[in-house]
Amino acid sequence: MEYRRLGKSGLKVSALSLGSWVTYGNQVDEKSAIELMSAARDHGVNFFDNAEVYAAGKSETLMGAALKKLGWDRLTYVVSTKFFWGLPAKWGEGINERNTLNRKYLMQAIDHSLKRLDLDFVDLVYCHRPDANTPLEETVYAMHDIIASGKALYWGTSEWSAAEIMAAWQIADKHHLHKPVVEQPEYNLFHRHRVETEYARLYDDIGLGLTTWSPLASGLLTGKYANGIPADSRATLKNMAWMQDQLLDADKNARVVRLAEVARELGCTTAQLAIAWCLKNPHVSTVITGASRISQFAENIKALEISSKLDQPIMARISDIAGTHHA
Repeated sequence: MEYRRLGKSGLKVSALSLGSWVTYGNQVDEKSAIELMSAARDHGVNFFDNAEVYAAGKSETLMGAALKKLGWDRLTYVVSTKFFWGLPAKWGEGINERNTLNRKYLMQAIDHSLKRLDLDFVDLVYCHRPDANTPLEETVYAMHDIIASGKALYWGTSEWSAAEIMAAWQIADKHHLHKPVVEQPEYNLFHRHRVETEYARLYDDIGLGLTTWSPLASGLLTGKYANGIPADSRATLKNMAWMQDQLLDADKNARVVRLAEVARELGCTTAQLAIAWCLKNPHVSTVITGASRISQFAENIKALEISSKLDQPIMARISDIAGTHHA
C-alpha cells in the first residue's frame, strides 16, 4: 500500500480507502462490515469513510460495532464522518436538524456520531455541503471548537466551491483557528473539472488535500450498465433510483466499452483502470472505494498495481476516449 499525506497536514492515509456510502446498512450488515474492513486492513488500508446521513445513522453504528469487535489499536486507523443533512428520521422534527451548518447542529451532531461510532473522537470531520443560510464565520468557529474539544482531529469540506473553501480558510487564518485541510469531491473520468481546474490554486496556496469519492461514477465505469441495470446493482435500491438516468447514458456507456479495450491491453478490468486513473493525480490523498463483497474489494485493490503502468500516452488515450481532458 502507498500512503499519502492529507494535503500539507502531517496525517498519512492509504492511497485507497474504504467508504460506507450506499453499502453499509443497505447491502452490508455487521458481519459483512467486519469482513470487508478486515480485508481492507490486511491490504494496508487505514482510512474508513462515513457520514451521519448514510443509512440514516445506521452506517456509523455498523462501522462502530465492527471496529469494536476488530479491536484495532486506535492509532492505526483513520475514521471520518460528515455533517449537513442530519438524520432523515428527524427531518420533520425540528428546523435545526437538517440542511444546516449552524453551531447548534454541529456541536450536537458530533456527539451523536461519536455515540453511534462508539469512539472518543473521529480523525476527520467534514461539512458535507455548503450552507448559504449560516454565516461562514459561525461554521468555521464551530468546526474549530469541535477540534479544540478533542472530538475530531482535522476538519474539511465536501463539494464546496473553491471560493467557499478559500473563504473558510481565510477566516480561520485571520482568527488563528483550526483551518480546513481537506475537501471530499466527486472525481472520476467523467467528472474532472472541479478537482483539476477549479481547485487548482488551492493545492499550493493552502495545501488542500483530497479524499475523492465515486471513482467508478457510481458503477458506470465498471461497464456493467452497458446493457441495462443488473438485478444485483445499487441502482435497483429504492433510495438510488435517481442514479438510473446517469448510469444508462448511452454515450458514456459507449465510451466505457472503448475504455475496456485499454483495460484488456493492460491486463485489468475497466473498474481497475478507472480507479488507477484517479490514483495518478498527485493531488489526490486517497481514493475512496466502496464494496459490498470481498470480491469487489479484492478487485479494487489491484488498481494500485495498474496505476504504475499508466504512462502519459496511455493517460492521453484514456482522456480522448472518455471525452475529457486534463486542464
